[in-house]
Amino acid sequence: MKLCIPSEGRELESMVGEHFGRAPYYIIFDTDTRKAKVIPNTSRHMGGGCYPPELIKREGVSVLLCKNLGMRALSMFEEFGIEVFIGAQGTVRQTIELFEKGKLKRAEENLVCKGKG
Repeated sequence: MKLCIPSEGRELESMVGEHFGRAPYYIIFDTDTRKAKVIPNTSRHMGGGCYPPELIKREGVSVLLCKNLGMRALSMFEEFGIEVFIGAQGTVRQTIELFEKGKLKRAEENLVCKGKG
């Protein structure tokens, strides 16, 4: 399974991005191979031509792990069949460990940010 975590840097020891759509990088982590791939955020939020969920879908991601996100973004991820878990904290590596231990919450309408996302 491929996980995506917004990141402030290019390493698993980088801090999770505060705002998933504006994070400078996305780290794609394959739980089967335990390998990570770093992609720069080239979405509309960063001057590109697509929205973050579209960019992430192209990478074959099954699950997004983030601190939080807005309802619009959650709806787009749901449309693409990508599960979203919120509550990410610390480094990318720590967030992956939290997910694997079942400590992140599945994003639902009543749990996400009420502003734009």
